[in-house]
Amino acid sequence: MKKTIMAVVVAGTTLSGCMTYDPYSGEEKVSNATKGSVIGAVTGAAIGAATSSKSDRGKGALIGAAAGGAAGGGIGYYMDRQESELRHKLEGTGVRVKRNGNQIELIMPGNVTFDVDQSSIRSSFTGVLESVALVLNEYDETMIQIDGFTDSTGSESYNQMLSERRASSVRDFLLNQGISPSRTRATGYGEQYPVASNDSAAGREQNRRVELTLVPMQG
Repeated sequence: MKKTIMAVVVAGTTLSGCMTYDPYSGEEKVSNATKGSVIGAVTGAAIGAATSSKSDRGKGALIGAAAGGAAGGGIGYYMDRQESELRHKLEGTGVRVKRNGNQIELIMPGNVTFDVDQSSIRSSFTGVLESVALVLNEYDETMIQIDGFTDSTGSESYNQMLSERRASSVRDFLLNQGISPSRTRATGYGEQYPVASNDSAAGREQNRRVELTLVPMQG
């Protein structure tokens, strides 16, 4: 049965496209669709074998691996395409695109998104958010978590409210671009979860940010 599973995994990997080119590192890497296919195939094969009779375990493993590989590769491929479009549209805007498994994070620095101590989106940044909304409308099988963060300057309670207002501003903007309200949730974290030291101006600038996390609805 091990040989059967390995044969399906190898075939699934070949059919998934295998490699993608990362324009930021200049290196080829295994695509998330391929990773999803392999993981799905192995999991599906195990389930298929376990739920089949002893004489049919090889057949059950093949069926399970094929189904699992298709499901895992499908989600990975969907997020691969979405990531590629976002990177293309956001290149040079100051927004960082980060991939974490089947999740995509868009990290928007406060210095390009909002004026100091303000929660209204800068007019110079609205075009960027419009580009993001175009992609999010096209790939409507993802949930959108919008999180606001501040530095530690000022009182904790004030920072909490400011982060909530900024996250809500981004959510409201996306809703005005046609994003379904049921796909979005906005949360403010104030000065919690800094990504740099608040002891320097450069660190505080990094901590003032809004993050969008895109999660596939299928899991």
